[in-house]
Amino acid sequence: MSKRKAVVLLSGGLDSTTVLAIAKNEGYEPYALSFRYGQRHVVELEAAKRVAEAQGVAQHVVCDIDLRTFGGSALTSATDVPKHDRAEDLSPDEIPVTYVPARNTIFLSFALAFAEVVGASDVFIGVNALDYSGYPDCRPEYIEAYETMANLATRAGVEGARLKIHTPLISMTKADIVRAGMELGVDYSLTLSCYDPDDEGKSCGHCDSCLLRIRGFQEAGSSDPVAYQAV
Repeated sequence: MSKRKAVVLLSGGLDSTTVLAIAKNEGYEPYALSFRYGQRHVVELEAAKRVAEAQGVAQHVVCDIDLRTFGGSALTSATDVPKHDRAEDLSPDEIPVTYVPARNTIFLSFALAFAEVVGASDVFIGVNALDYSGYPDCRPEYIEAYETMANLATRAGVEGARLKIHTPLISMTKADIVRAGMELGVDYSLTLSCYDPDDEGKSCGHCDSCLLRIRGFQEAGSSDPVAYQAV
């Protein structure tokens, strides 16, 4: 019997790479979807390609969209990426300038279309509501609302092939995520989580994403295998 197909949103970072491994472990045939959306660096796409090849996805699609048209984020404009000394300095109650307006809504819409085309009823996304940067489109209520909309807006949903959006990391800490990935044999040296890496692809070690990642590995009792400019 053939495996059920699933679309997995893959940025090349720690979370999405872990989600891809979880989807595979649950028996799905993964179709990876990444985006060249005008982000300040594209080395994350190189990481996504490495991860997709290492995990043997059925197909890896990279979509081109230009969110720099609107800007509004440090990741899609010339605004500096905020840097901190430690993860404890981050405030999940404040939405940081690295938030990209409506990004997950846009990405999930593409995933929805991709899923219909390949005949998948499952979409996996690595949103997290605990150790995260306070983005509004990472909350459980947002995912629930989007799934409801998706099943009203697609031919597949109307015809009874209901779409399920899977968020296996939603209530996990970064340490939990690291442990889960390591148990599944994820090679985190292939990944990149940094918002502001240098030209060689080394992580800055001080942006929100780097600090949460570093703390996650520390609390998991492991060493982060990626290269940092300074920590």
